Amino acid sequence: MEAADRAEQFIPAGLASLRIEADEVDLAVMSAAHQMFWPAIRALLSLELGDLEPERNPDLSRAPEKA
Repeated sequence: MEAADRAEQFIPAGLASLRIEADEVDLAVMSAAHQMFWPAIRALLSLELGDLEPERNPDLSRAPEKA
């Protein structure tokens, strides 16, 4: 089963579980957003970040310091 097939089943089921009504246009927009963003989200989730050390006292108003 491909990811698009799962999204077509998962999105309506998730909305129904939350008692949210969605018409065909709503589902089409959600499907398009899923197709656009999901590959990048999967890539981020698959990153191995265990070897990275967190920056101490980060200043979020500035770019990260280079090591």
